[in-house]
Amino acid sequence: MSEQIVKDMMVPLAEYATVSQDASLYEAVLALEKAQEDYVQSRYTHRAVLVYDGRGRIVGKLSQSDVLRGLEPKYKKMSDMKSITRTGYSVEFITSIMEGQGLWEDPLANICRKAAQIKVSSIMYTPVEGEYVREEASLAQAIHQLIMGHHQSLLVTRDGEVVGILRLTDAFAAICAMIKTCRL
Repeated sequence: MSEQIVKDMMVPLAEYATVSQDASLYEAVLALEKAQEDYVQSRYTHRAVLVYDGRGRIVGKLSQSDVLRGLEPKYKKMSDMKSITRTGYSVEFITSIMEGQGLWEDPLANICRKAAQIKVSSIMYTPVEGEYVREEASLAQAIHQLIMGHHQSLLVTRDGEVVGILRLTDAFAAICAMIKTCRL
């Protein structure tokens, strides 16, 4: 079996949801929905939108969590909740934080207004160095980056330009396919 490379399992940029950093959250949601409808290659739907700048270069990601977090501006004032939830605090404690900080007091009925006013650039995530992988990298290298960085995806590059995205689900599917070929 030949070594699989990232290029063979990535989703090309042209097939992934993208939106300008100047777009509204509403426009980003529509772009994600359209990409999910159009992408039939995999049973795994897209869970993020890639964000490009005025020169057409990918500069960020907008995940489902980013969208939800962006609809409640008070989350910006709080530190990273991942560390709190991983330490074993109860649901009651986490709920008390929500109530104590006044999160989600603004009714969801105002969601349309919010989605039209929020700019993608204000809530997007800017990837760091460990979230890029060359298209010629091995599957093993990509998996290592995904696992060590706790990433859901990696931006795939060619000559320093983003040309696609490798999702954790794509790497997992490749590994499952390899396992199924084993004769035990």
